[in-house]
Amino acid sequence: MGTIHLFRKPQRSFFGKLLHEFRLVAADRRSWKILLFGAINLICTAFLLMWCSSTNSIALTAYTYLTIFDLFSLITCLISYWVMMRKPSPVYSFGFERLEVLAVFASTVLAQLGALFILKESAERFLEQPEIHTGRLLVGTFVALSFNLFTMLSVRNKPFAYVSEAASTSWLQEHVADLSRSLCGIIPGLSSIFLPRMNPFVLIDLAGAFALCITYMLIEINNYFAVDTASAIAIALMTFGTMYPMSVYSGKVLLQTTPPHVIGQLDKLIREVSTLDGVLEVRNEHFWTLGFGSLAGSVHVRIRRDANEQMVLAHVTNRLYTLVSTLTVQIFKDDWNRPALLSGPVAASVLNLPDHHVVPMPLLKGSDELNPVTSTPAKPSSPPPEFSFNTPGKNVNPVLLLNTQARPYGLGLNHGHSPYSSLLHPGLRVPGIGATQGFRTGYANLPSRSGMNNNRLGPPRP
Repeated sequence: MGTIHLFRKPQRSFFGKLLHEFRLVAADRRSWKILLFGAINLICTAFLLMWCSSTNSIALTAYTYLTIFDLFSLITCLISYWVMMRKPSPVYSFGFERLEVLAVFASTVLAQLGALFILKESAERFLEQPEIHTGRLLVGTFVALSFNLFTMLSVRNKPFAYVSEAASTSWLQEHVADLSRSLCGIIPGLSSIFLPRMNPFVLIDLAGAFALCITYMLIEINNYFAVDTASAIAIALMTFGTMYPMSVYSGKVLLQTTPPHVIGQLDKLIREVSTLDGVLEVRNEHFWTLGFGSLAGSVHVRIRRDANEQMVLAHVTNRLYTLVSTLTVQIFKDDWNRPALLSGPVAASVLNLPDHHVVPMPLLKGSDELNPVTSTPAKPSSPPPEFSFNTPGKNVNPVLLLNTQARPYGLGLNHGHSPYSSLLHPGLRVPGIGATQGFRTGYANLPSRSGMNNNRLGPPRP
């Protein structure tokens, strides 16, 4: 027995969620035209498939597959409207723009699979060519052409319009572009229609209808039924060649690759960011296409210790935002990681110094125990002095050292200018620490035992 939730909402099934999202899209008036064209498309496709069966023409079947592709393009347009209505969620932080890319990729791949099926059927028909009835062949051609052109020109399909311009040109577009240049050289007024390149969907509709018209004339004149199979192969090859560049482009977007046409611009922006004030290094940069027309990226920026993080972040974002709409910038300051010269417990005890530590100076118990030659205690048990001159006296206070630096270097001593000079005793002189790695202290005016001048040394004690 578990807890009974009286007002808990029941979980929707998959079809329930799909119906809910469809109602959300249908509430927008812009989608009404798409739904109307989708209903007309279903009716036209049903009639065309029946005419394909009655005429026994595989060329008309290949051309009917373009009408089915139009239905997929209308579904893609509905998905585009749905994506614009949805906002990013914690699960999908980048939004739902990649669904448009997935819909375009699926539509083009299905069109290519249909073309491969036509090629297989055409290869079988070459062995045994059936008789073709031309009663409804020409009617079906004009019905399909009219509906395809009316759909392509009336409905603004944003995903397919972007892909058709961004993807590489197909072999059909290249050949038509060559013919258009020759034709525009004779009639310059046609350059606005045929150049720089035609819409690939309109071009394949016109080329397929032209092939079916030739098929109809040759069958009516000479009963040459094999031309139907040849026309089906031509339409299938044109379909495959037109859809393949779009599949490649959308597939690269799904693989999160960097678009080739923006690599130069991104390199220029990265060089500009690396020259900003406070920026030391730009690394781990990665940019990819999130959706059609939107670029996402992430970059790590290493800055100086004294640089302002928010200021550098604002400048970097301002430079890259002109090209990258969704940007993630990781700012981290420079860290001076220097290798330690010691290892083991001694290094640990030296490097782990407290914030304030006292270094006691050696005290001299009496002037009678000083050696006038070395000015150091002359006990037999004491180790030999390390320095012969400038040794501290007996009235020296302990030196208070502050750990103001991040990490001592080597033996825990800082190099360069010493910040502790103001804390030393007025009579204590500290030579340049940057030149030597050890402290050397001493008195400037230390009287000798015999009261003589410091420049002269008294006789040594026996």
